[in-house]
Amino acid sequence: MELWDLYDKERKPLGKTHVRGIPLKKGEYHLVVFAWVFNSAGQVLMTKRAPEKKSYPNLWEHPGGSVIAGENSIEAIVRELFEETGIRAEPSELTLVETYCRSNDFCDIYFLKRDIPLSQLTMQPGETCEAKWVSRA
Repeated sequence: MELWDLYDKERKPLGKTHVRGIPLKKGEYHLVVFAWVFNSAGQVLMTKRAPEKKSYPNLWEHPGGSVIAGENSIEAIVRELFEETGIRAEPSELTLVETYCRSNDFCDIYFLKRDIPLSQLTMQPGETCEAKWVSRA
């Protein structure tokens, strides 16, 4: 069971946790993080969602996920990046570039510069199944 900390529409903590998978009530939000990993050629790393994922199976995305209860945004992206790709990053290497609000979550986007061969990545079973470097085009 995964727990999330809850926030109000101003991103202030509500002092409550929520069980993932249960719909959020109106006015409740949780945090989500994403890492855009760029190499020196200007390409960005994309990971493919595992085919057994309930939502959006086999689709390409940036590594990331939900912030679990007790974590902050930067701790979560360090954890998610390692879990989904095997990339170990220090918080000081990550730059928060954007925060936005969707219907029931706040999303933090981080940039990381890292040259890493795809052969050195480790996909997380049940989460990611493939990775590739892509250009802006």
